[in-house]
Amino acid sequence: MTAAAPDGSGPTAPGSDGGKDGLREGFTEGPADPPIPAGQDPAGPDPTDPDSTDEDSTDEDTAGQDTAGEPHRHLAHTWQEARQLAFDCAVPIPAAPVPLRQALGRTLAADIVALQDMPHYASSAMDGWAVNGSGPWILAEPNQLLAPHQASPIATGGLIPAGAKAVLRSESGIIDADEDGLPVLKLGGNAKPGDPRNGDHIRKAGEEAAAGDVLIKGGTVLNPAHLALAALAGSDTLPVLGKALVRLVFTGSEVVTSGVPAPGQVRDTFGPQLAAVVGMLGGICTEEVKIGDTYAEWLAALEDTDPAAENLPADVVITTGGTGRSGTDHLRRSVTELGGRLLIDGVAMRPGHPAVLAELPDGRYILGLPGNPLAAMMALSTIGAPLLAALGHGPIPPLGEVPCGSTIDADPGRTRLMPFRLLYGMASPAQHTGPGMMRGLAAADGVLVVPPHGVQLGELVPAFALPWGTPLPDPAAASAAQKPAAKRTARKAAASDGPVDWSALLG
Repeated sequence: MTAAAPDGSGPTAPGSDGGKDGLREGFTEGPADPPIPAGQDPAGPDPTDPDSTDEDSTDEDTAGQDTAGEPHRHLAHTWQEARQLAFDCAVPIPAAPVPLRQALGRTLAADIVALQDMPHYASSAMDGWAVNGSGPWILAEPNQLLAPHQASPIATGGLIPAGAKAVLRSESGIIDADEDGLPVLKLGGNAKPGDPRNGDHIRKAGEEAAAGDVLIKGGTVLNPAHLALAALAGSDTLPVLGKALVRLVFTGSEVVTSGVPAPGQVRDTFGPQLAAVVGMLGGICTEEVKIGDTYAEWLAALEDTDPAAENLPADVVITTGGTGRSGTDHLRRSVTELGGRLLIDGVAMRPGHPAVLAELPDGRYILGLPGNPLAAMMALSTIGAPLLAALGHGPIPPLGEVPCGSTIDADPGRTRLMPFRLLYGMASPAQHTGPGMMRGLAAADGVLVVPPHGVQLGELVPAFALPWGTPLPDPAAASAAQKPAAKRTARKAAASDGPVDWSALLG
């Protein structure tokens, strides 16, 4: 029997988990759904299969029959297979220019150079007067050629007029009258003899950069100061690496978006969080749509062929609910109707087992999340995070290791994702982590990736950080920090044939 890998990526033993066939190693594409007769729903719920709804359980999907009438047994991807496939199936979105205001946090695809000298004209660094020669100065109209002993008023950033040699600050000059009663500018206030010297308070053209100088190197993650610098350089748009545009489709006629839900209703948990999490994972949410539970609504939401739509076409459509096998779960049938193919049809994990990843002929990806909020977030972390990273030119999200603070029993055939709290340097599984709960995740420091064979107390377990959380601690660094310092061995006094002289210590 081949042992499962610590991350749950290895095959399970045939016949484990209630006699099921186990998981296929190297499985790269989910099986295509059998043809669906016109007017019928996809495979309906199997009363013996808890996964025929959006709930998670320990059983594999076994619903459905193939076209020959033989039972169709679905072999879900392992957690590691699903994660890697979601990353490998995507081609990075090409770089494109975006307006400055939309470039914050994006990765620059090429160097940004100064389009002209910066500043591109000589300007005043102070409010005051532009002057030519020594004073007193005869006042002239602004922006005209200054002859010797002439001055004209100027504001900070103002164009230095031709002939001007310096700027006299406003607090260093006074307007007085000459012998003929005409206004003249004289030194005054806090001025010093000889003020202003040639070049005083003038920002020279090209002082910050010459035309063609590289201002921001390609590969830089743009911050607000970069955007201001690009604007100074004369850029209206910046070339940035592509990011996935994401359209969210929230489903469920029983879902309410405000107030306390009545019996039979559930409060919307995806609207307040999903767009933000998508942004943290590297996507750009452009639209949110709410639909009911009919097949027509599902098909229209995934078809997305409205030529008058204001938003650009999405690269990824993320749906919530509808990934089970009940009569109201239409995701697979809609994908088939649109000519798409299933890349991932279930993952051997919990919560989040009924997750689906599909690709449509136009290149869009459909990521189907289970309807339960915690299950959906774990599916998003497993499939959505690698997919959005790959589309956005990023590496696959990293996995760390943390020491487990408890013993976790085996669950053959399933990788379990468990939110955890760090207590005294150990990862202890959080409470309140049922598929429909969010309390445990809200207080978690990360998520354990528990392999099917379980975990022993103190054993290092694969784990990943939450998109909104801090990076996981390095177990090696923590262990080194906790290691007590080596005790020094007391040195023995050197042997002596006579008495020791202590007089030097008594001074």
